[in-house]
Parts: sequence; C-alpha cells; structure tokens
Amino acid sequence: MAATRTRITADEYVRTAESDPRWTELVDGEVVVNEPRYPHGRLQALLIVALGAWELRVPGRGHVSGPTAVRLTDHDVYGPDLVVVRPFPGLTECETLADVPLLCAEIRSPSTWRHDIGRKKAVYEARGVAELWLVDGPAAEVLVLRRSAPAAPAFDVTLELTRADVLASPLLPGFALPLSGLFER
Repeated sequence: MAATRTRITADEYVRTAESDPRWTELVDGEVVVNEPRYPHGRLQALLIVALGAWELRVPGRGHVSGPTAVRLTDHDVYGPDLVVVRPFPGLTECETLADVPLLCAEIRSPSTWRHDIGRKKAVYEARGVAELWLVDGPAAEVLVLRRSAPAAPAFDVTLELTRADVLASPLLPGFALPLSGLFER
C-alpha cells in the first residue's frame, strides 16, 4: 500500500502555524520544516543589514524584512529569507503579506533548496514577484531572476553572480553590494 500525503490549505496552515515553534513554510499544501544553520543565518544577516542601510538612506523606497509569511496561493505560504516590499501601513502581529513582494531572496539550506529552485521559484514567477535572488553560499553564487519590465509575464533576465561581481537591482536604486564581502573566504 502506497503512503498518502494530506495537503492542507493556506488558511489551515496560518491557523496552526502560531502553535508550532518550528520555522516552517507551506509548499504545495505540505508543511516543510527548515532549521537554518549558522552559514545560512550569516548570509541572511549580511543581506538584511546591507538592504536595511539602503532603505534608511532614502526612506519611502521600500521596506526590507527578514522572514515574513507571504501567502501566494491557496496551498503556498512561504517565508522568504528576506523580502523587499512597497511601503505600506504596519501589519498587525501574525498577519501574512497581502501583496506580492517586489523582491524575494532564498538562501540555500540543504533541507529546502529543492523547493527554492523548483516549486517556490515557479510560484514566485507566476504570482508576479519582480525579482528573485537565489543565494548559494556553498557555491559563493547568487542567481538573480528578474523581469525586464513590470509587465513581463515571466522572469526573462537571469544573472549568475560570483564573488567578483556586485549585486544590484533596477528595483533598488543606489543599492550595490560587492559579493566579495558577502562570500567571505
């Protein structure tokens, strides 16, 4: 007899997520547990600090946040490692983002990378995220997927950045992060 899997909806996930202390996401109706390790957390912290400094230089361009629940479909609630959203009034505690972020970043974790480069990438693209950063610490690379124009139906620009490159985005005027500092040797 084959094993069966019970899918849950985003509403069910949101109702139960508060009582589960683990770091989880809902991917295609399945609760995925992710326990980030130090290298992952370090990359995340460096990116958030750099983007936070960009946000503070000219307030009102966008808001930067670490993992925040983003409800994308009836069976997908993700917690990207960081998001950049358009300015909006404050959220109340335990709410998910109602609008699709401008930019999402996923940092490689052994337990979730297959979701990040598979289903999650496809859902981000289908739901209209303008830019996705897939940060691969072990390879010291950032794969940038973006739309060439706001109305572009899919990610049609792909950049593979390494330690020698600078991470920048047309969505983030004035932001430039040398990857040599992000990927310390």
